[in-house]
Amino acid sequence: MLEAKEVNFAYLRGQPVLHDIDLKIESGEFVALLGHNGSGKTTLSRLFMALIHPRSGQILIDGADIEKMEPADLADKIGYVFQNPDLQILEDTVFDEVAYGPRAKKLTEETVKRQVEKALAATGLTDLADAYPRLLSFGQKRRLGVAAALALNPRTLILDEITNGQDAVEKERMMSYLKALNEENGITVVLISHDMDTVRRYAQRTVVLHNGSLVFDGTPEKLFDGSINVERWGLRYPTASAVGNALGLTATSPEDFCSKITRKGAQA
Repeated sequence: MLEAKEVNFAYLRGQPVLHDIDLKIESGEFVALLGHNGSGKTTLSRLFMALIHPRSGQILIDGADIEKMEPADLADKIGYVFQNPDLQILEDTVFDEVAYGPRAKKLTEETVKRQVEKALAATGLTDLADAYPRLLSFGQKRRLGVAAALALNPRTLILDEITNGQDAVEKERMMSYLKALNEENGITVVLISHDMDTVRRYAQRTVVLHNGSLVFDGTPEKLFDGSINVERWGLRYPTASAVGNALGLTATSPEDFCSKITRKGAQA
């Protein structure tokens, strides 16, 4: 469980970035963390990773205050996948890249091998175990970042713009992996994203930050049903929601929209 209690944060002597954030993310949830650039999304995720610490308030992981902790202390609890996958590449093979974290934890080589193979299988990278990481496609590098995080068996994954720069096929593959990890393994997923179509389709819950304040916490259905002007928060409506709202239909996906508009036409 991740929890922020009355959290405030500012970089050095700059303007406050987060204002009195109260947020609890339960184990096993699939949460989308949304907001315009500069809204505080990445800062909040960095606080959860102990990369930075709040000026006031508390960050709790499984009920424990992490004020005195460092990122290494949380590596087997929270996996963080950066927006730029090249920032995380350190080794010369995909296998060794995924093994870096477990080896740093001084696990036995037998345990390392088992956890790496499991992570590669979960992200569809088994056949690329001997490949040079920097020669992978952008989408494959994204999955490599996820695999490296998974190899430490974290209970939570925080993913920063994981679908950015991927084509439709790579995006679908990645999100299907994350959905399976969430539903079948119970891994908590926190997705930082500007891709509202992906959010609408996969997230169970949406949290919106605006100018450092938490302004919405609820289901994607409620966020995008047309009753809230999300554009004032720097968001846009998913395609299916925007068209559906204009026609008086609530649609969860393009397929759902097509089905409902067909039925509506048949009834006319």
